[in-house]
Amino acid sequence: MKNKMKNKMKNKLYLAILLGLATPIAPQAWAAADFFNNPVGVIGATKPVDLFNTPVGVIGANAEKAKTETLAENKAGDAKPPVATKSNHWAYKPVSSPSEPSVTDKSWVRNPIDAFVLAKLEAKGLKPSPDADRAAFIRRATLDAWGIIPTPEQVKDFVEDTAANAYEKLADRLLSSPKYGERQARRWLDLARYADSTGFQNDETRPNLWRYRDYVINSFNQDKPYSRFIREQLAGDELWPDNQEALIATGYMANFPDNHNSRDLIQRKYQITTDITDTVGKVFLAQTVECARCHNHKFDKISQKDYFSLQSFFANLSAVDNIPAAKKGDVEHNYEAALAKWEEATKDIRAKQKTILDTVREKAVQHHKERYLTDSREAIFKPKDQWNAQDRWVNHRLALVSDEQSLAAFLRDTADSKGNDKNYSKEIVDKWAQYDKLAEELKKFNDLKPKSGSTEISAMTELGYPDAPPSYVFFGGDHEKPLEEVKPAFPEAITDEKPDIKPTPFSSGRRAALANWIASEKNPLTARVFVNRVWEEYFDRGIVETVSDFGKAGQKPSNPELLDYLADNFIKQGWSVKKLHRDILLSGVYRQASAYREDIAKADPENKLLAVFPRKRLEAEQIRDSLLVASGKLEDKIGGPSVFPPVPANLGAGNLWQVSKDAQDQNRRSLYIFTRRSVPYPLLETFNMASAQEAHSKRDVTTSPLQSLALFNSDVVFGWSQALAGRVINEAGKDEAAQLDRLYQILFARKASDSEKTLLQKFLDHHEKTVREKTSEGKFAVSIPTGLKDNQKLDPIRAAAFVDLVHTIANSNEFIYRF
Repeated sequence: MKNKMKNKMKNKLYLAILLGLATPIAPQAWAAADFFNNPVGVIGATKPVDLFNTPVGVIGANAEKAKTETLAENKAGDAKPPVATKSNHWAYKPVSSPSEPSVTDKSWVRNPIDAFVLAKLEAKGLKPSPDADRAAFIRRATLDAWGIIPTPEQVKDFVEDTAANAYEKLADRLLSSPKYGERQARRWLDLARYADSTGFQNDETRPNLWRYRDYVINSFNQDKPYSRFIREQLAGDELWPDNQEALIATGYMANFPDNHNSRDLIQRKYQITTDITDTVGKVFLAQTVECARCHNHKFDKISQKDYFSLQSFFANLSAVDNIPAAKKGDVEHNYEAALAKWEEATKDIRAKQKTILDTVREKAVQHHKERYLTDSREAIFKPKDQWNAQDRWVNHRLALVSDEQSLAAFLRDTADSKGNDKNYSKEIVDKWAQYDKLAEELKKFNDLKPKSGSTEISAMTELGYPDAPPSYVFFGGDHEKPLEEVKPAFPEAITDEKPDIKPTPFSSGRRAALANWIASEKNPLTARVFVNRVWEEYFDRGIVETVSDFGKAGQKPSNPELLDYLADNFIKQGWSVKKLHRDILLSGVYRQASAYREDIAKADPENKLLAVFPRKRLEAEQIRDSLLVASGKLEDKIGGPSVFPPVPANLGAGNLWQVSKDAQDQNRRSLYIFTRRSVPYPLLETFNMASAQEAHSKRDVTTSPLQSLALFNSDVVFGWSQALAGRVINEAGKDEAAQLDRLYQILFARKASDSEKTLLQKFLDHHEKTVREKTSEGKFAVSIPTGLKDNQKLDPIRAAAFVDLVHTIANSNEFIYRF
């Protein structure tokens, strides 16, 4: 009987916990609701709804009664959203300056990092691994610092360097190369949810955002202090309004996915501001603040009030895409020249279209404005001299997404109404027919349009006004259900500090205050979060494994003293990112071999203590770029508009993916491939490229047959294999043993072993027979090495077999892993 009572109590307790962690959900709502991206009000809807086009007020009508009661209580002064108090959580405590721990094996310690690692190992009775051989080390370090494999010559120079400071010279060479900035930019762009398009249905191109990508590359190459890097991206327009680089930096906030067709501009503003708030919380502070949008955070002391107080820092923010570029280089001049050709060729067609629209322009503008929902129309139809801060945002947004095509919709809609529209007439039908015919003629000149580049920059600004729209706590995260008004404030669980907001004649000053707090050396999270991300980059696991969650639901640091040493030292070294990377590259823990050790597998199966260097599968971009390096095809051009390399013929992306005509553009680093949200580049997507839909904290690593098939069957990859085969023959001569050694030196930074050579020679002999048989039967077209010098005469059958051998070796695990 007692046991039954206990079980009942357990069941009740379990049920209570579940209810405490979730809003009541109607069973029929599970399939219809997006629990991660939509207001809690959607949960419990009685039928599926169109979450993209339906007003939020329609969604979750079952919550209306509760909302009404809450509003009534608030008005009566009886209820306020709970306010968080400062938390005692480890991540919110000030960064300490831990002393270097005492260790037994002092000879292993190359810098303080090693002492913190070794102290943990010795406490468990473990010893670190010996050093990796130099060839393996330079391959590892080059892949980590540059994102590509080293050349055989670079390997040879390092292996044969007998100087006492050989490792220091290598680290300095890696960090001083522009390739370092490109590699680090790729990591940061993951966090910035960078894309060259908006996403959603039309996935519009963002022609200017490549400038933000280049800003990130240059910032890392210049070793811009991380504190300045933060301030520029969050408030460059407020802090340095006359510095165009600082304006471009605000592109960090402009990377939000966007639906240009949205007819609810009030909701769109809320969704954009929400995206920015969530991203800032996750990336700079490693806080899951988004969990507090709909309800108080279930684990951390972050309340709804905290969330919307944080969001209010961005309340006056608008995207501006037409700021003239201060400097004009080849990109801008080429764009202007191409645009001028198109404009000259189409001026008569466009003039005729304008003439038609001008006859109905007033009605067309009215029609276009009336397509927006009620809340939006309230601002849209308000006289300009009566606009408040919210109205300015709405009308600026309207102008941003409107063009002549928007007005032409009046003709189309009226003509297609079959008489149901009050403006319908034969004259309108004729005008639409004329306009549509001209539009078809205009398409014939699309090839003349500039395919890339721009003469403008995109930034986030406050449109030259200091006043901001009011911010509220929203019931259930629903922007149509405001509760109490809030002002900008930092999360109270993290700090007692109040924002020092200083408005200017052109901006509210809110983001400057936020950026200064985040970039402050007193902020307990910022330095810790960033050094942990860099550690994860090198060791595949952060000291805090949940790199974007330093909250209670995240993991605790495996070595808190090391984390604080790195963070404290990072600040003391002037927030220098390069110095942080250099310290890690020169540490003994990074220099270790990655060979398997049975004792470590038993004592520390997850290798959290780092007694063995962790092996790691290369990221998608590292695989593609290293194949380009190996084949001798990589174009080293830095920066500029994004490019479109070839894709499989059956991709079916149409105008969304028009392959770059310049072959050099097709062979640029993956960093420069156009990131279209709706059409990811297939080869990179297969190997787990970052999703641009939100801040991407850590690359997934999946293993699937599609990866092998993608490398094996890709015409592009096979072409690189042909070029690599040609390179090997050019550099090694006709001796096949020397060719195999050279192939391995290029791909693996080592020579082939005797057993490998024997095996490969057998493969070559057997495959030659197969190729010869198939070609004699007319069933096989041989593919020989490309790029051969001096008109070398080869047996085409043997050469084709060698291409297949090269292609096979390039597809091996050893190539796509870093050891």
